[in-house]
Amino acid sequence: MGDLLLGIDVGTYSSKGVLVTPDGRLLKSQVVEHGLEIPHPGWAEQDADRVWWADVKQICQALLDGMPYSGADVGGVALSAIGPCLLPLDVSGKPLRPGILYGVDTRASAEIDILNEILGKQAIFDFSGMALSSQAIGPKILWLQRNEPEIWRRTRHLTTASSYLIYRLTGEKVIDRHTASHYMPLVDIHSLEWSDQLDSKLTPLEYLPRMAWSDELAGVVSAAGAAETGLKPGTPVAVGAVDALSEALSVGVVSPGDLMIMYGSTTFFILVLDSPVSDERMWTVAGVFDGQYNLAAGMATTGSLTRWFRDELTRDLPPEQAYSSLFAAAEQIPAGAGGLLVLPYFSGERTPINDPHARGVIAGLTLSHTRDHLYRAILESVAYGIRHNVETFRQIGAPVQRVVAVGGGAQSQFWLQIVSDVAEIAQVVPETTIGASYGDAFLAGLASGVLRHSDLSKWVKPRNLIEPNATNSRVYRPLYEDYLQLYEQTRQIVHHLNQM
Repeated sequence: MGDLLLGIDVGTYSSKGVLVTPDGRLLKSQVVEHGLEIPHPGWAEQDADRVWWADVKQICQALLDGMPYSGADVGGVALSAIGPCLLPLDVSGKPLRPGILYGVDTRASAEIDILNEILGKQAIFDFSGMALSSQAIGPKILWLQRNEPEIWRRTRHLTTASSYLIYRLTGEKVIDRHTASHYMPLVDIHSLEWSDQLDSKLTPLEYLPRMAWSDELAGVVSAAGAAETGLKPGTPVAVGAVDALSEALSVGVVSPGDLMIMYGSTTFFILVLDSPVSDERMWTVAGVFDGQYNLAAGMATTGSLTRWFRDELTRDLPPEQAYSSLFAAAEQIPAGAGGLLVLPYFSGERTPINDPHARGVIAGLTLSHTRDHLYRAILESVAYGIRHNVETFRQIGAPVQRVVAVGGGAQSQFWLQIVSDVAEIAQVVPETTIGASYGDAFLAGLASGVLRHSDLSKWVKPRNLIEPNATNSRVYRPLYEDYLQLYEQTRQIVHHLNQM
């Protein structure tokens, strides 16, 4: 068995795998795109075998095809994926339905109300460290029971995307503590263990995977997993993580006060803490390593919003040139987008408003506005949402000392500059921004014993710093206040529209 490290991340719209040396040098990578199913408004699903596992197999086969590397060269594997998700399995471990995705799936709004009524909102918050939201899995379990009783009758295991992939690869049922924290109200945030103390009727605890830290050993590649992937039986496999946690690790966000802003299909925030800080607007969860906590947050739309804009409003542009054309044109529009203001709640919103019934709003349109104005306003709307989350961290006494920008959206310095101007924060851009799969490779090294925690400093180096432009920040300050008011003053209307 070799010492190369394999990391694979399964994201919302694509998956990526990397093969890395123990000193962090990228040898080979592979990307596979896939779709997202929206069977009803507010729903978001993916097939566990045809999307998640199929991507892992395809990536392994591409990276380990013998040109020049094979499974024999791999000394450790780690997987991450979107999360938290809900995937019911039958007694033989077969998926019973497509996976119900993380907070972008808002189907369980009624079940949130039911659990709050039965268990008490304060009791849930005290026990779980956060309030129920569309990110929570407990309400989705209740939704499954109430709406698909035949599926529930056959269910014997409940898992999430990353855990299902570990199961297919090793036969072990295990979940990282960070992702498990969202299976509320079934997790005691203080002990970080499963507990039915608050609700003994929601599900038998034996349906849930065992909990472990992300850098621990989940198991080894089984004969079945090896046959489908090209990996060698017995190769160590780490517990892994949700994609955002691996992304944070990939850029060195591991010290208290470090904040990662991940610009992906959604925006995800991870603030590292050495002890839990709870607020009903945010998510208090376990960290990547033993003893760490995170204050996490997430917006519902970011890259998915710009993708919608590209798909629906740029059909006159060649697809391969659409994004570059949009960004170049928006850069010519002054700060403030000519008086356009957008609420980016096209899939509801997660933190800090936690309103699954919120909807997108475009305010201030005139006949003089162009597509370029609107695209800039879309980019600025994400920046306002980021500021809203960062300010909420500070309000609840969780200090933000260093901000690191990662993800696909962080490839645009123009967009990062807008965020720094709006949120009035400096953002470190790492030299290497490969993504969550790179963090997975580091986890693979830890779990297999190839690496030590101190080796992370050799893997991660800063490239540049995006600092606020004071002139633009002065333009954005009053617009940010308008952004907050626009939500408050349109909330009742969009809730009514949502009911239609």
